[in-house]
Amino acid sequence: MAAKEKWLAGDVPAARAILQEAYAAIPNSEEIWLAAFKLEFENNEPQRARILLTKARERGGTERVWMKSAIVERELGNVEEERKLLEEGLKLFPSFFKLWLMLGQMEDRLGHGAKAKEVYENGLKHCPGCIPLWLSLTSLEERMNGLSKSRAILTMARKRNPATPELWLAAIRAELRHGNKKEADALLAKAQQECPASGILWAQAIEMVARPQRKGRSSDALKRSDHDPHVIAAVANLFWQDRKVDKARNWFNRAVTLAPDIGDFWVSYYRFELQHGNSDTQRDVLRRCVAAEPKHGEKWQAITKAVENSHLSVEALLKKAVVALAEEENHNAADA
Repeated sequence: MAAKEKWLAGDVPAARAILQEAYAAIPNSEEIWLAAFKLEFENNEPQRARILLTKARERGGTERVWMKSAIVERELGNVEEERKLLEEGLKLFPSFFKLWLMLGQMEDRLGHGAKAKEVYENGLKHCPGCIPLWLSLTSLEERMNGLSKSRAILTMARKRNPATPELWLAAIRAELRHGNKKEADALLAKAQQECPASGILWAQAIEMVARPQRKGRSSDALKRSDHDPHVIAAVANLFWQDRKVDKARNWFNRAVTLAPDIGDFWVSYYRFELQHGNSDTQRDVLRRCVAAEPKHGEKWQAITKAVENSHLSVEALLKKAVVALAEEENHNAADA
């Protein structure tokens, strides 16, 4: 904490000195090694970060050390070294799903679809309950071999992991992407039987009905899961569409208060303020989002996990995500 305080005050050498003192006092603390790595990495000192991680691995670091090591090599564009670290890490920690995900994403990024598929499949043998691995595999299959193959994998995933709303949601959206509204509606009905209180499914249900029915559907959603931030954000979006500005603002505020860690809600809220707020309300949302440091959210993670964005501030990420969301909506509107 002392080092972080110095770093945030802009005194990187003082933060570095505190951490050096710390690992002289507690040489085997992985937390301290990782804090030192983060300080160097975030301040664009990848070589220093790399040396620290090499030492941490030599001291028998955990899976987190191997994961961070691969991230540094990815950043430096050293594909072979990145692959080597991930493969070595997986030999030591085969049940750590993030290493499987990173290796699969790396192969996918390089255009090695068949290799990426093999990695995800191997990962699922070790981590059959890992939903992100199932979702990565189905997404890859849909791109490579079309809907029917990815549909089969999603069906298998749901059998292995019953009552998992994320898997139902992926299946519903896959059908919608291919214009199969009827199939999507049928899947949603089954999904809501299996997961009746799921906020993400209720939010999808609100989105999928015709506009005149959305008010009724959102009342149903609030009865079933009234404190779910996804439902609250969906209702905020409805008020926004209906130009009920004060109500929309109140509901967006509720969503980010309930789940400050979900970046998607901050993106919608900030975008709403850019349209209907003033410089004070916009600044307020920006300040609160920076303080919350969100880590989750589908759209948010698509931006934050991109290699080219790895050193951007929360403010820059938020602004980038707003632009991406606007582009996606324009693209969807053009398709419709």
